[in-house]
Amino acid sequence: MFHVEQWRMNMFQEEYDVIVVGGGHAGSEAAAAAANMGSKTLLVTMNLQNIAQMSCNPAMGGIAKGQIVREIDAMGGYSGIVSDKTAIQFKMLNKSKGPAMWSPRVQSDRMRFAETWRLMLEGTPNLDFYQEMISGIISENGIIKGVRTSLGLEIRGKSVVLTNGTFLNGLIHIGEKQFGGGRAGEKASTGITKDLIDLGFEAGRMKTGTPPRVDGRSLDFAKMIEQPGDAIPEKFSYSDETTTLKKQRSCHMSYTSLDVHDILREGFDRSPMFNGSIQSLGPRYCPSIEDKINRFADKERHQLFVEPEGWDTVEYYINGFSTSLPEDIQFKALRKVAGFEKVKLFRPGYAIEYDYFPPTQLEHTLETKLVSGLYFAGQINGTTGYEEAASQGLMAGINAHLKVHEKEAFILQRNEAYIGVLIDDLITKGTEEPYRMFTSRAEYRTLLRQDNADFRLTPKSFDIGLASEKRMRKMEEKREKSDAFVQFFKDTSVAPDEINPIFKERDSALVQQSDKMFKFFSRPEVNMEDMKTVASVKKFIDENELDDEMIQQAEIQVKYSGYIAKEKNNADKLNRLEGLKIPESFDYSKLKSLSYEAREKLTKIKPATVSQASRISGVSPNDVSVLLVYMGR
Repeated sequence: MFHVEQWRMNMFQEEYDVIVVGGGHAGSEAAAAAANMGSKTLLVTMNLQNIAQMSCNPAMGGIAKGQIVREIDAMGGYSGIVSDKTAIQFKMLNKSKGPAMWSPRVQSDRMRFAETWRLMLEGTPNLDFYQEMISGIISENGIIKGVRTSLGLEIRGKSVVLTNGTFLNGLIHIGEKQFGGGRAGEKASTGITKDLIDLGFEAGRMKTGTPPRVDGRSLDFAKMIEQPGDAIPEKFSYSDETTTLKKQRSCHMSYTSLDVHDILREGFDRSPMFNGSIQSLGPRYCPSIEDKINRFADKERHQLFVEPEGWDTVEYYINGFSTSLPEDIQFKALRKVAGFEKVKLFRPGYAIEYDYFPPTQLEHTLETKLVSGLYFAGQINGTTGYEEAASQGLMAGINAHLKVHEKEAFILQRNEAYIGVLIDDLITKGTEEPYRMFTSRAEYRTLLRQDNADFRLTPKSFDIGLASEKRMRKMEEKREKSDAFVQFFKDTSVAPDEINPIFKERDSALVQQSDKMFKFFSRPEVNMEDMKTVASVKKFIDENELDDEMIQQAEIQVKYSGYIAKEKNNADKLNRLEGLKIPESFDYSKLKSLSYEAREKLTKIKPATVSQASRISGVSPNDVSVLLVYMGR
């Protein structure tokens, strides 16, 4: 007789290095990272057809989020490559501002995005797959040992990464209707929350929402404002695996109106947002349409972005109309929007509540403090967004691999990456509402630009065995050539008769004598296209075969050299505080000069450094001074 245990032994590794639970953006990046670094990895998900599903909007990137995707790509993650391969439109946002604010964004083909992710994972060595619900974890004496499935199977692992998204006890709301689910058409996951609470973890509830999807054949786009992609599109990935778009699909924009708002208000008494059915907090910066018209009652209209779901499908996503109102109210209100007079719904919008675990319970590696070898990544940590989830998955996968193989942990500092800012914010400050990344959260955003993520992170990733040698060599060539171009501007003089025509065209003060090009190029009104008209500049570009990335990098280094130098100096000061380690067993109760709140927060969070301690809400500069004095500084 073929016993269950024998089947399990034949089906699975005797013991995996890394088990990843959940196949969303966090889980996919975690599994890819661990497997590519050489760990025997298992990805377990409830439905293999929905790997890396875009549950909400069909897009990647945006303000700050685009920087995160670039960082993931620079380290050898897959999100940037998949985004490029399945993009239907590319835009560089905030191009009118300085380069620290430039943020790439792609509109994606939803179906091809998930398919491409799955095929890339299936082509990754060391990675096994299994489709089933994980109903619990297995631990002994505070050490992870594996997972337990809903069919009662026990799968052994040296580390486990939980990336459960919105599935942990997920509850979907549409008007007065409620039903269990992790997203539309998929059941919720149960069991893991109870196991974690029994182990001493603190849990909470959060809410997110999604808009209705509509039939594009029923829309009148002539009544909307067309929003095409960039005339000269770029791409996400630094690698040669992808190319820029040759054609693009347009998005469109319309507006709500007072008539639309009046209809929406008719459903407020049936809305779970207002009748008490939903008590958990949703994302502050991506509110539901009912929340918008309630909070901003003085506004006569709100923008709606009408986004195609792919190259060939007629399904459209109504960005800005996230709602949990009854479906009849959704339909009636949408028909009052310009261009939506004959709209047909594919499916209504809904809200979903789910379990999360306050991330102050984690180390900076995303390993839990209570259970060794157990990692959390994505919405389980209270974040919102594909990009935030994917970056956490990447870091959890990396660190699970490193721990299993007894190597030093990999932690990114706040001055090194937006990913470092994200994780430090979560670990140090926690979050009581879905956390979303913004450029304003980063103190060193002039250093953390989307254009230089490869300079910042590819060497670090290469050193730990994730980024490939090909990636490393490509980055080195880009850096060497762009640095040489900057040096050329510093070393080369230009005569007045050659530079003055540019200044005259730009209404800039003329010069009477030759000077270094770096000085002239630093003028804010002069750009690289102007400098290319100088014969020696054009010759340097041609002879050194500089591509657009190298040229752009050199321009940023010249134009923003003062700002960059100032932020590097500030970052060096931060690093000195980061070097002041606080022992894990440190007893804050003996520091009587600390405020009561600081003592309480420091004892709970256990910061690893004085710098981290200074960022904890409730810890004042005076409290930091007390710490420094006690540590002899």
